[in-house]
Amino acid sequence: MKYYNNIKTLLCASLLLLAGVASFTSCTDWLDKDPEAIVSEDEAFKNFRNFQGYIEEIYNLIPDKEKVNYCTAWNFGDDAVHNPEGYAHMDHQVDLGNYRNWWTNSQCWLNGDRSSLWRNSWYCIRKCNQGIANIKSLIGSDEERDLLLGQMYFFRAWWHFELMCYFGGLPYIDEAYEDTAIPEKPRLSFQECADRCAEDFLRAYDLLPLDWDDTSAGLTTEKDNDLRVNRFMALCYLGKCYLWAGSPLMKEFEKTKDGGVANLMGASSNGKTYDYDVKYCQKAAETLGKALDMVVKGQVKYKLAEFNYSDIYNHTKDEKAETCFSEIFYTEKQNWAMPGSSEAIFRGAFPGVNSANWNCAKIFGPKVAGLVEHDNIIHHPTANLIDQYGMANGQPIYLVENGKYVLNPLSGWDPEHPYKNRDPRFYHDIVFDGFHYVLSLEDLSAEQRKLEYCDLYTGGAMREIDHGSSTGYFIQKLIPHQCNKGDKWYEWDHAFQCYLPYMRLADIYLMYAEARAAIATSVSDLSARPTYCPFLSAIEAINALRDRVNTPDYPMEHVPANLRDTREHFIDEVRRERAVELSFEGFRWCDLQRWLLLTEPPYTTKYSHEFERLEKDSWFKSNNPKDAKVGNFHSQTLIVRDFKSKHYWFPLPDKDIYLYEGFPQNPGW
Repeated sequence: MKYYNNIKTLLCASLLLLAGVASFTSCTDWLDKDPEAIVSEDEAFKNFRNFQGYIEEIYNLIPDKEKVNYCTAWNFGDDAVHNPEGYAHMDHQVDLGNYRNWWTNSQCWLNGDRSSLWRNSWYCIRKCNQGIANIKSLIGSDEERDLLLGQMYFFRAWWHFELMCYFGGLPYIDEAYEDTAIPEKPRLSFQECADRCAEDFLRAYDLLPLDWDDTSAGLTTEKDNDLRVNRFMALCYLGKCYLWAGSPLMKEFEKTKDGGVANLMGASSNGKTYDYDVKYCQKAAETLGKALDMVVKGQVKYKLAEFNYSDIYNHTKDEKAETCFSEIFYTEKQNWAMPGSSEAIFRGAFPGVNSANWNCAKIFGPKVAGLVEHDNIIHHPTANLIDQYGMANGQPIYLVENGKYVLNPLSGWDPEHPYKNRDPRFYHDIVFDGFHYVLSLEDLSAEQRKLEYCDLYTGGAMREIDHGSSTGYFIQKLIPHQCNKGDKWYEWDHAFQCYLPYMRLADIYLMYAEARAAIATSVSDLSARPTYCPFLSAIEAINALRDRVNTPDYPMEHVPANLRDTREHFIDEVRRERAVELSFEGFRWCDLQRWLLLTEPPYTTKYSHEFERLEKDSWFKSNNPKDAKVGNFHSQTLIVRDFKSKHYWFPLPDKDIYLYEGFPQNPGW
């Protein structure tokens, strides 16, 4: 395996650093350590504090997807697009089918300049194996031993699993090799590799506590243990691992054994997209159901963050709300507090003070007249994503029939009022025509003040492809619209902090509903409450997310009867719910991939919305933009992805596949 040659120092000779048990420092600090900080194995593993300091580096190396470079991209599905100056970014390279670009693209978290999933994975897997092999050197209590081993088993599985999502099954590295060794371990299938991950997640579940504050060792860092892996995290990732292994793509690859290249095209039309591996999905349902049962019973600290706003467009939390949905993704004027609210389950280390100012805080809004500062790069949503946000009555706007979007007659959507009566998350997440974008005009030029309200109709000032939106929309879910030159939320005195969690509680509800639907043999199974999750059916899991966003001003109804009358209809609705609830969080490509939809129309076409503004500009100053009437509303194709079967997996680096025959390249590459 050539990567042992190129990444030899990562997999076979990792440094032993004493970072200190309480230190979640910068993810690159370890590179600048004084030589005196590099210690022998006898010192690194002799007691809990030193051993935990050794493990701390792993937390620091979890890639921060939003900040791997001065600007970045992590949405590779049909949901996002860059303006032309950002075409070098990985999401556009994916559109072109140029998957090989991931290896040299410094703006991509798979191999970015500041952090790299590929490099960091092999390095951290090595650290885990080295630590596990040296646990016998520990002078400490059984509790301390369990905490250390639990973390290392968790991370060994986690890094393998993250790689598998993009590259498929890999050799499962469970030994610490000498730097002269080249272990010729066979490349496993995805399901075989998932089985190994599951073994380690189960070990971690058995060894870790639910809350580090309840342990003697954890008292040293009491109230600062939120980011440390625990039993609940291990359980949730175990369930995700099983669901991914049971997904249609993984079942098809396992069935064909040759990579399934000839059998992947036309997956949607021949029904393979609903063909799950029941064995794995049963395990996923039981595991995720157990996790949600713990949530319902209050056995863990995690709960759905409240969606309660006095002003939804400006993300102004209602004074009665204890938690806030927006704070899952960012905090402001909270002394640089780590985002996550009550909902984030797994995150990396603290991103650092003012870390968003020179990258992600400035890549989501219009650059017209310098309204949002910094480089002329904009990461904005496609109209595809906008159309996933359904109506307040719970109905989708479109249904997919024979590879085409067909208007759902039960939705009540009106093309003359396209933004009226939408899912409340639309108003929270999406910047659309007439949106009051800049609230403070004091320091703006006359030209900038003209852009106080968004001109996102066809031909509007913010539709210029170079400096605005090619699709008719911006997104403010992860970065609020106040990150502009007038409101200046990205400046120091606002203490703006952002971080994109790898896993949050809403995803557990979604995965549980999908797993339950995957194993359903009748419609009644969708509403049944299994013994392992006696308070929640598949339908109720989706409704729990809709109840969260249901308010008097922005109502949201449950899943309607016509969307749960067959297993397939309900699976379609669960998938749409994932697109909305997890929008722009980096899951869409992996979802389309594992559902065997990545190569299938209509998911291969990215489009914009074009329309005429019928209201006068002054109308928006005293009216809600959702009520605006428009003319000639229609879609227009922007990009058609010419995807083949090979595009279901990213290629491995060519130089890493020639050392021995047991490590082949992915099919088609």
